[in-house]
Amino acid sequence: MTKYQAVGVGNAIVDVISQCDDAFLARMGIDKGVMQLIETERAELLYEAMENRAQMPGGSAANTLAGLGALGLSTAFIGRVRDDELGRYYAQSLEDVGTDFVNPPVPGGEGPTSRSMIFVSPDGERSMNTYLGISTDLGPKDVPAEVTGQAGLLFLEGYLYDKPQGKEAFLTAARDCRAGGGKAAITLSDPFCVDRHRDDFRRLVRELDIVFGNEHEWKSLYQTEDLGMALEQAATESGLIICTRSGQDVAIVEGDESVSVPVRQIIPTDATGAGDQFAAGFLYGVITGRSLEVSGRMGCIAAAEVISHFGARPEADVMQMFRAEGLVG
Repeated sequence: MTKYQAVGVGNAIVDVISQCDDAFLARMGIDKGVMQLIETERAELLYEAMENRAQMPGGSAANTLAGLGALGLSTAFIGRVRDDELGRYYAQSLEDVGTDFVNPPVPGGEGPTSRSMIFVSPDGERSMNTYLGISTDLGPKDVPAEVTGQAGLLFLEGYLYDKPQGKEAFLTAARDCRAGGGKAAITLSDPFCVDRHRDDFRRLVRELDIVFGNEHEWKSLYQTEDLGMALEQAATESGLIICTRSGQDVAIVEGDESVSVPVRQIIPTDATGAGDQFAAGFLYGVITGRSLEVSGRMGCIAAAEVISHFGARPEADVMQMFRAEGLVG
């Protein structure tokens, strides 16, 4: 019996946003307009220095699960947060939008809850300082079989593949899900992550039913500049392959079937979360039995919605947008 229609496993990161001027950036040694990974002490220093903080739950897989939940599916998220102010906020914020946060916040002496501190300067530039923290320590003990084994669909975030315990957790969760009759999916997340763990990713793809990636990630995975060749190879190793291409048509391959879904060109307000919400729309289509073409169109609509405003989660009624396009009754 399916307990959840979709379960995500990924980094649990709180996005903390504050406005500042260029003098503050210079004084704090922050490189303007780029993302930097930082360690514990600097994370706490910058967090305390932020004025008028605004915070929101983030993380790639969690954003996708939030999108699926907003479309009416029963959802749960597996991730690690510390039992601190941000960790309790993160867990409660997911519960508030109808997604069960499976793992209780961790007490004790481990690293603090992961956070990305985003300083917005008057010209609109976003300077991001990300502390990965406790979320990257997720391991097999954090993926309960009573949840993953009863998931209709399991969605894995490639960023967590950087540590051995993350790899083990993914395999454990995917096998439990498939043994229970569900489907397991992953987003490759980052070409540099693929570069670091190519052989392990190739083995994992063979254990999964659905794989999302952009053109750079697919080319990296199969070490070729020929995207078509990479997708053909991927289709022989996994079930359903999706390739997004930054404003160009989305390529979808399943066995001998190949579908190209056109992307409507719009000027983004904030491109954050485009891939996460594309996955949400597409997976909604798959879970509810739509065709590959309709699922792809749903993904494009969800992605277009999220890049029309700031933030990585939907604000408009995406289901109503599906209805307007004649994709649902």
